[in-house]
Amino acid sequence: MSPGDRCLDALAALSARGVAGPFDLACILGSGLGAAADAVRDAVAVEYADIPHFPRAGVAGHGGRLVAGTMSGRRVLLLQGRAHYYEAGDPAAMRVPVATVAALGASALLVTNAAGSTRPETRPGTFVLLSDHISWSGLNPLIGEAGDGRFVAMSDAYDPALRSRFAAAARAAGIGLPEGVYMWFSGPSFETPAEIRAARLLGADLVGMSTVPEVILARFFGLRVAALSLVTNLGSGMSAAALSHGQTTAVAADAAPTLVRLLGRYLSEPPVG
Repeated sequence: MSPGDRCLDALAALSARGVAGPFDLACILGSGLGAAADAVRDAVAVEYADIPHFPRAGVAGHGGRLVAGTMSGRRVLLLQGRAHYYEAGDPAAMRVPVATVAALGASALLVTNAAGSTRPETRPGTFVLLSDHISWSGLNPLIGEAGDGRFVAMSDAYDPALRSRFAAAARAAGIGLPEGVYMWFSGPSFETPAEIRAARLLGADLVGMSTVPEVILARFFGLRVAALSLVTNLGSGMSAAALSHGQTTAVAADAAPTLVRLLGRYLSEPPVG
């Protein structure tokens, strides 16, 4: 079955459950941030298991549901959780969900993640607006894609107008939102102290195990993209604390209300650009 046919299967299943576009914003919720979906009004929730060709939730902190409804009077589509490359060795694991978001007419996609900070001043609990990324893994979800469309321009992958809107929303909501560059490691093991030092030298402010494949896919499907990292820990070797996924999900759960506040403010303002 072709990727396009898989997307059509997913769309048919969602239509049968009353999910139809367009949407003012779609959002992929990273580790521990799925509770933000609780703020959606008039919600229609569909388990990934009930959507053909969607990934199964295999990591703690990823609920595995699609939630459609409204926030601040705007239509939103939230994906509670993602499939990671490290789960099955497939960098295109999120192809069908991202293609479905595009086919449902989302005007923009916000990708969120939990990340480690390479900068001592950027502490756990801080949201960072991504300005760029480094694909350290060397993997790409478009490997094997035919046609010239696979040569996706990435110079403005993180849409400048969307970044301006999120920055303005953060200021209005009283939320600090620095910008930074994210480096993608394949995982699932955490980075070594030497890798953190290398990341910092190469210009990365954040490290993590997701997001980059989804951003590439989103640009391939013509979506405008913004991305937020929640810092859940300092990078390996930067503190005495032992890194764990439990720490990641705990910090993220505490930060979910801040994300809801930011999204609410963003959606309450009219689009610009």
